[in-house]
Amino acid sequence: MAHLLGIQNVTVEYPTKVVFDDLTVGIGEGDRIGVVGTNGGGKTTLLRILTGERAPDAGQVIPRSGLQIGYLSQDDRLDPQMTVGQAIVGTMPEHEWAGNKKIREVISGLVADLPWDATVGTLSGGQRRRVALAALLAGDWDLIALDEPTNHLDVEGIAWLAQHLKNRWPKNQGGLLVITHDRWFLDEVCTQTWEVHDGIIEPFEGGYAAYILQRVERDRMAAASEAKRQNLMRKELAWLRRGAPARTSKPRFRIEAANQLIEDVPPIRDSIQLQRLAVARLGKDVVDLGDVSVRFDDNEVLSHVTWRIAPGERTGILGANGAGKSTLLSLISGNLTPTSGRVKHGKTVRIGILDQQFSQLKDIGSDPVREVLAQTKTTFHIDGKDLTPAQLLERLGFSKAHLSTRVDELSGGQKRRLQLLLLLLSEPNVILLDEPTNDVDHQMLTAMEDLLDSWPGTLIVVSHDRYLLERVTDQQYAILDGHLRHVPGGVDEYLRLRQQQATSHTEVPSPAEVNARPSGSGLSGAELHAAQKELAAAERKIEKLDKQAEALQQKMASHDQSDFEGLAKLTAQLQALTEEKDATEEHWLELSEQVS
Repeated sequence: MAHLLGIQNVTVEYPTKVVFDDLTVGIGEGDRIGVVGTNGGGKTTLLRILTGERAPDAGQVIPRSGLQIGYLSQDDRLDPQMTVGQAIVGTMPEHEWAGNKKIREVISGLVADLPWDATVGTLSGGQRRRVALAALLAGDWDLIALDEPTNHLDVEGIAWLAQHLKNRWPKNQGGLLVITHDRWFLDEVCTQTWEVHDGIIEPFEGGYAAYILQRVERDRMAAASEAKRQNLMRKELAWLRRGAPARTSKPRFRIEAANQLIEDVPPIRDSIQLQRLAVARLGKDVVDLGDVSVRFDDNEVLSHVTWRIAPGERTGILGANGAGKSTLLSLISGNLTPTSGRVKHGKTVRIGILDQQFSQLKDIGSDPVREVLAQTKTTFHIDGKDLTPAQLLERLGFSKAHLSTRVDELSGGQKRRLQLLLLLLSEPNVILLDEPTNDVDHQMLTAMEDLLDSWPGTLIVVSHDRYLLERVTDQQYAILDGHLRHVPGGVDEYLRLRQQQATSHTEVPSPAEVNARPSGSGLSGAELHAAQKELAAAERKIEKLDKQAEALQQKMASHDQSDFEGLAKLTAQLQALTEEKDATEEHWLELSEQVS
């Protein structure tokens, strides 16, 4: 694999911490690497070293000659006086960028809703972030480094970005390095995972699901003493292996030892028991929305929504940015009065909200964490045990040293942990979570999900993090054109509905017009239809080959490892399947170009 970029014997120090010590690592052509680790562990520092944003204190950075690197930092670096168009395409003449398919797709995928002539300074933080991402992706780069690119993107935007990055370069070309807390995105895009911890980088094959599988197996073999973290990861592993098969189709290593770890692990949630406890705490009436509409001036955000929320219900809410998700939560909580219709709360309902603004922490910013906890109840019952607030805080990743820190001095992730803890200690029986994954690393997400697994009550979650939605909720609803709609197929069904929505807004020509008129690709309607059928057939073939390869890998894993001749035959079969899949994917890409 051709070398793109590397660092050799690199050391990075800050006054109170050594971030990296004698670190050597490299990136080659075709690498798609996800970077994970705790907040403050050095992920962003690593990207800054690799992209030349910061010089190492010792060691060297070794790029390939002429390497072009694109870097999206978490900082807002856009000139507020520029227009959206200037920020994305610079001074490029319109006929040039409009004739560039890649630039058109980036604009359509990320900023189609923004006025081209609007100045950057008039945009919201989320809109500016999308413009910065579009500006980067419109360029030509050999290597792209992205620091939290999914922040401020909705589910559709994240799905588009994943597809764009998967198709941006031909196979085994280009390089991608991405930091994100979005675990679905890591699984969808990345073929390698780097865990940054204790001044080192530990590499793993595959995306997030593969990383979890290997991490548990590696810890088991090393007889790691971190029992608490292992138990959390075993629980996560059990969910991954019992969930959608696609999550574990990428790993190409022996997983039978990891599977042994979860043979006796109970289901993540005892849904029947939790529902029984929820009914005991709530009664049968929780919150009823009856023909509710919400209008702000001339804009109707929600239209004739009827929803009877049940005790123990665990529901995720999907919708584009601005669709009305937070408005719906405000209706449920009683903080917003509907324009029409009725919202009824059960007599025993106690609602707790985790919002995006840290509103629960505003009045205690100058208080040390220890004093905040002293004002709460003395114990909290979870998983059959009574835990003190300090023990619960430790379970959420705080150290004893943090107890003396003032709330205002905590990092964003630490504030989110404290906010969740105070929410749980207030003993609500209905919890509303509004984008709970903001500022949170993977370990915190796992701890949060572990706590919510055993929490008996009604849970409503608004999030663009589809992994979290699938992990902690049992069903999803979507807000489409102001209406609330159940989507049994989850996020995938929601994305299909949004695509149908976009298609239905365009004028549909008659069949005669379709067959007579050339498409944008230069194909006639009939030719386009034939190409689309062939494309669908190629997709089915790729899926079939994936299943065959997975079955063959499992057969190899259980085969007698001393039977070298038998293993050689199986390896040859797997190689043939891989080559056939590669050829089919190449054909699929060619067809995609034709029909686009």
